[in-house]
Amino acid sequence: MAPQTKSLKGNGIGFVLVQAILLGMLFFGPVRLNASEVCGVQNESLQWLGYAIFIVGSSIAIIAAVHLGKNLTPLPKPKDNAELVQTGLYGWVRHPIYFGVIVLALGWGLIQQTLLVWIYVIALIIFFDIKSRKEERWLVECFSTYADYQGRVRKLIPWIY
Repeated sequence: MAPQTKSLKGNGIGFVLVQAILLGMLFFGPVRLNASEVCGVQNESLQWLGYAIFIVGSSIAIIAAVHLGKNLTPLPKPKDNAELVQTGLYGWVRHPIYFGVIVLALGWGLIQQTLLVWIYVIALIIFFDIKSRKEERWLVECFSTYADYQGRVRKLIPWIY
């Protein structure tokens, strides 16, 4: 495993900043494109479904983060002396934290039910796909068994993608 540099440059800090901005926009940004767009929930059943999906996604992300243990880092580049986790949720999807955040974002879209919020959700999904590609290049460099893992386990959505 190549040693990780002490500086943050080259470790993916830019990805962390973009992710923070996207999540901030999702949860705290404007929810309507214009003042004439309907404000509030149009379908209460979808809203309740959204709360359930949000809770499931949050749980997935938290469980995945806990399962990483000492390997957890906000940066996409693996830590020095990291170990490749392939069990638990990591046996179902290679990036379960990202998957959990995608699921909770979908739930948030159902809770808010506005076009702008759905644009944020789509942007976040595209972002996680891009971020995971870069992260996986680092993981292949770091772990000799990662390419085999990629062949067995889907990247962001269990059994699908």
